[in-house]
Amino acid sequence: MRIITNSASETRAVGKRLARLLRGKEILCLFGQLGSGKTTLVKGLAMGLGVKEAQVSSPSFILMRKYEGRLPLYHFDLYRIKNPREICSIGYEEFIFNGGVSVIEWADRMEGLLPDSYLRIEFTFLKSNARLIKFSATTKYYRELIKEL
Repeated sequence: MRIITNSASETRAVGKRLARLLRGKEILCLFGQLGSGKTTLVKGLAMGLGVKEAQVSSPSFILMRKYEGRLPLYHFDLYRIKNPREICSIGYEEFIFNGGVSVIEWADRMEGLLPDSYLRIEFTFLKSNARLIKFSATTKYYRELIKEL
């Protein structure tokens, strides 16, 4: 599925809509260039889960932030990771298989460590503020989630 957003508020709205469908144990892997809208979508997800938007910021320097809402939200940002093994040092598996919602920005940096089941969300710049957000699924559960979205 593909969605085009024309502003940050539209990208947040997509995140809010997606959050309403989540039940826990979801892993959302985000791919895209710097500034393409990944953190903006996470802000919408957090809002949709009942977290105040002002609390959400990119965890680039600490790798992961946890937010409490309707479901726990684990927000990973792997921008500064040079080697996939670095993520192992924070015990990422305890979080992504914990029952909350895990969102991994720069998921391409986890090469070889991504689980078999996740929702892939790719961001592409279009013109001006427009972004193409492409959703793809690795399993039936995520294909159904995309249909509901």
